[in-house]
Amino acid sequence: MGSISQNGLYMQINSLERENHFVKRSGWLRASVLGANDGILSTTSLAIGVAAASVARDPIILATLAGVVAGALSMAAGEYVSVSSQLDVETADLKREKEELANTPDTELNELSAIYEHRGLTGELAIEVAKQLTANNALEAHARDELGINEISRAKPLQAALASAASFIVGGIFPLLLAVFAPLKQMIFFQYGFSILFLALSGTIAAKVGGSSISKSVWRICIWGTIAMIMSALIGYLFGVSMQ
Repeated sequence: MGSISQNGLYMQINSLERENHFVKRSGWLRASVLGANDGILSTTSLAIGVAAASVARDPIILATLAGVVAGALSMAAGEYVSVSSQLDVETADLKREKEELANTPDTELNELSAIYEHRGLTGELAIEVAKQLTANNALEAHARDELGINEISRAKPLQAALASAASFIVGGIFPLLLAVFAPLKQMIFFQYGFSILFLALSGTIAAKVGGSSISKSVWRICIWGTIAMIMSALIGYLFGVSMQ
């Protein structure tokens, strides 16, 4: 009976490992969505601000192109530094945990057992689970259950940086193309209209990939995007008036 139960448990664990949970995408999804939305919103806001202050196309194109390049590099650098700092903390915690496992293994075993008991296991079963996991890979067990560090949530600086930069460029390329080809007199309206469309599309994709509410995601980004672009247009208009 014990063997059957154990085999059944292994089958359940393997089944869970094969499931495609949305949380597994959280690392690159967060960076990609943030980069794409920022690329669309910041570049469009920049284009609208300059368009409101200028009667020529060249300043709009130049400002938009500069915004795409600078924004992509800034996003990549910011994500890399931020996620690297998180990775440094995780590495330091793992190093300390490894030392504790070497110096005070009994104390660490009791800590792991207490965690499982707190989650609902009986004392006897909790210590047995802790012993088996410790025998298999003690550091992995403590990293996952004591520190909350696992392969899914582990910080990946380069991945986050590349995802942010690439998605920013993808988002920023649309307002750049509009700056080149849209009618100059209606530039602000074209930039706003298409940016809202792009933001809605970005919100929809993010919601589908992340398994969240599409309508909530779209309304959230469109409302805040509208506010940002209105403020940019107002600043550009006031600057243009003061220059005349």
